[in-house]
Amino acid sequence: MVNRFVSRGLSTVRRMVSGKDSAELSPRLLDKIRTQLTDCVEGLGGEVSARQRAVRLAQTYLQLDDEGRHGFLRLIALEFGPDPQQVARAHEAYQSAIGTPGQWDAEAGLRMAMRSRRIRILTQFNAIPQGVKFLVDMRVDLLRFLRHDKELQALDRELENRLSAWFDIGFLELQRITWNSPAALLEKLVEYEAVHEIRSWQDLKNRLDSDRRCYAFFHPRMPAEPLIFVEVALIDELAESVQGLLDEHAPVFDAGKADTAIFYSISNTQVGLRGVSFGNFLLKRVIEDLQRDLPKLRHFATLSPIPQLRSWVRQNPQAVADNFLPGDFKKLARVGIDNLDAPALQAVLAGQATWAANEELSLALKEPLTRIAARYLLEARSKDKPYDPVARFHLGNGARVERLNWLGDTSEKGFDQSWGLMVNYLYDPDAIERNVETFAREQKVAASSAIRKQARR
Repeated sequence: MVNRFVSRGLSTVRRMVSGKDSAELSPRLLDKIRTQLTDCVEGLGGEVSARQRAVRLAQTYLQLDDEGRHGFLRLIALEFGPDPQQVARAHEAYQSAIGTPGQWDAEAGLRMAMRSRRIRILTQFNAIPQGVKFLVDMRVDLLRFLRHDKELQALDRELENRLSAWFDIGFLELQRITWNSPAALLEKLVEYEAVHEIRSWQDLKNRLDSDRRCYAFFHPRMPAEPLIFVEVALIDELAESVQGLLDEHAPVFDAGKADTAIFYSISNTQVGLRGVSFGNFLLKRVIEDLQRDLPKLRHFATLSPIPQLRSWVRQNPQAVADNFLPGDFKKLARVGIDNLDAPALQAVLAGQATWAANEELSLALKEPLTRIAARYLLEARSKDKPYDPVARFHLGNGARVERLNWLGDTSEKGFDQSWGLMVNYLYDPDAIERNVETFAREQKVAASSAIRKQARR
């Protein structure tokens, strides 16, 4: 009975506030919220009272305007952390108890004192029906406010940690999406596609044809909200051009003859889960499903963008000077480029796409730009991890950098991101677990000999 009441309550409030003016956070309402949050922390009443209290707080939050929600989150962040005085007393007691029989009790007391009261509030929100979705959406607001209010960082870290625990890959459900799936789910696929825009219903139908597979991951507490979409092409070779994969007029390949599965689009749908890892074996589950359905498949790889390549080069201009060698300029001189400052070369480096139509210029640029990309994937780092976010994802899931594809994406976006270069990450089922462990332990990039050769000066 309580679950039905609570679930209906949140759903009703979402409908009420959609498209309507929201409430302001008055001092009186702020005091009321503070009292309710304190009751949450102290756990007053039984389970029914706790859930009703949590849903009232959630309803209040949903009805607030942007400024009010900011104030609500600041209240939790600043007034419900660990009590400094309790931490100090517990720490003093622990220091005094070291080496005595009471050390372990004192340690437990210190741990309890340091536990943030914010965690209890978040846990009570999580316990209500639709509570997981509420927290994911609340983090969307939190991430926006964080840009200008760094005092929310502690709350964001705690919420991210909670979501990471609740959204481990072991809890997620894998479902195949087909043309016959509910229209609402197909519309979400179109809406959330983040790698290669779905341009029409015909484009969508092509991506769900018999030589394709599409999967979605769901959390059991958010059954109507897909978390990740994975799009797969079934072919007989390693794909090198995304335009070829997305060609709506290409003949349908016989999936029964396919020996290669190409993951060409992986889209996260929930902004509130930014930074939350779904575990290191996300694509392994898809591979296992594909192997059961199509036992002739032998090769599993991606055709992936390199989204931060040009951005990284802009921040590290020496990479251009280091990788355009005298031999490269001998070839470039034939098309009027004899140094790094040549306007034609600067236009290429700036991401303009018109140069690709010049076959001689394209051929002369292939080696130095591919060399930059190979070294970027193998060597560029951010906080001791690969700089490129797509590389971090696939390497963390057990893949290796297999091949770079010149002019693999000739769209405007492709040239802007990476001069049209794309990369194949290869998933060898027998090496996935070993690669995951090596990457997690040593941050070592697994790569083919061809990639390592291209990275050499």
